[in-house]
Amino acid sequence: MLGPLEGVLVLDLSRIMAGPFCSMILGDLGAEVIKVERPGSGDDTRAWGPPFIGGESTYYLSINRNKKSITVNLKSTKGIEIIKEMVKRSDILLENFAPGTMEKYGLAYDTLSKINPGLIFCSITGYGPDGPYKNRTGYDLVASAVGGLMSITGEEGGPPVKVGIAITDVVTGLFAHGAVLAALHARQKSGRGQRIDVSLLEAQVAALINAASGYLNSGKVPIRLGTAHESIVPYEAFKTKDKYIIIAAGNDKIFASLCEVLGIPELAHDPRFSTNAQRVANRKELIPILHAGTVKKTADDWVRIFEENGIPSGPINDVKGVFEDPQVLHRGMLLEMRHPTAGKIRIAGIPVKYSDTKAEARLHPPLLGEHTDEILKKYLGYDDRAIEQLRKEKVI
Repeated sequence: MLGPLEGVLVLDLSRIMAGPFCSMILGDLGAEVIKVERPGSGDDTRAWGPPFIGGESTYYLSINRNKKSITVNLKSTKGIEIIKEMVKRSDILLENFAPGTMEKYGLAYDTLSKINPGLIFCSITGYGPDGPYKNRTGYDLVASAVGGLMSITGEEGGPPVKVGIAITDVVTGLFAHGAVLAALHARQKSGRGQRIDVSLLEAQVAALINAASGYLNSGKVPIRLGTAHESIVPYEAFKTKDKYIIIAAGNDKIFASLCEVLGIPELAHDPRFSTNAQRVANRKELIPILHAGTVKKTADDWVRIFEENGIPSGPINDVKGVFEDPQVLHRGMLLEMRHPTAGKIRIAGIPVKYSDTKAEARLHPPLLGEHTDEILKKYLGYDDRAIEQLRKEKVI
């Protein structure tokens, strides 16, 4: 089966995380993604290690499958000409340079849209192309701080903590991918492309969801609560005889079932705890009582018992445990691919499945410039002599 984006050509000038994560999703869905990199060094994440395998960082390998790599010197006139010629054939261009950089290269949207009126031009920045922060360098860690995420992440009373992955970059990439697909749909009606601006800061602010809404409508500033939830109790980690598990009692019925299996059924009728609002108000009294029950059995025992009684729960897996989890494996979330230098590599799978089309990992994360000759011949009609001359001139 062909992917749902079969026939769509993406010219990806982005690097590091948010842009490449977006273009990987588009590639998973069948688009042909041409990753444009600096000659000699390429995407910054190629050097982000250890760990390395076969000369490639595992960071780079995680977000660059289903792409073809070409190297182009954007500081050369001929390099810019190559990009402009590719734009004529492209549906989507992704870039995450600092504001003003594409204009400096002569690759501004206004210029490229004249070359290709159907071009969808997606810019990802740290803080947007205008405003007082527009010239700040965009990094996930900083955006997650400025955007409020770190203020609500960590143990109560403790220091702010970053999320274990670059989640602000990931969320931004997801917003960008959705925006690009919407623009493709709009182009079917209008025949024209458009410019899309996505920033790490705006994506992070949008991702505050209920934390933002709670503050904006009540004036109460959310605080760090560890694994606990500001508005649902109990909804957090509990210690068992051997390790921690998560219990998520999202309504009064589930809470009553939890009390029953813990051997304290009367707690569900205690006026301090009988409704969620009361449990939130009295969480400091309730949680130690529940902990006293959960420490009596192992995590596996409790997960089995809770499942039998309709109580949402699960172990807090480390990453090793994730990729040994039977449901994760059953759903194909562990993929193996062959790589030219690393041999067999294993990566996280594709989280969406289609009934009539197919999202799949077709291409290994490319070596730097691996497909330069192929792309220049296929799309621009260059011959071997012309390509060799470009290399001598350090254009590619």
